[in-house]
Amino acid sequence: MRLLLDTHVVLWWLDASPELSEDVRDLLRTEPEVHVSAATPWEIAVKQNLGKLEGAADLAERARDMQFKPLPVTAEHGVKAGRLPRSTVTCSTASSSPRPRRRG
Repeated sequence: MRLLLDTHVVLWWLDASPELSEDVRDLLRTEPEVHVSAATPWEIAVKQNLGKLEGAADLAERARDMQFKPLPVTAEHGVKAGRLPRSTVTCSTASSSPRPRRRG
């Protein structure tokens, strides 16, 4: 199974938060295909810089350096993301609310 972790999951993992069940923790410890997007530490750094996310000053670096496999964002990803329809649902993953919001 391949997994791509949401920013909330990364933050909960780093904080040892009870938001992650022991079953999920076990899965993340043992599954060989767990990925973290390059956008995750970027999002954390931006949110901290804007004062929307509290935490250790090195939180973005800790997210970057996790034991999970990095999933880079490429120029091709940027082109495709920029051409998504405006009605595409996006998620504000490191905000106070994990609920999706509509853009446009």
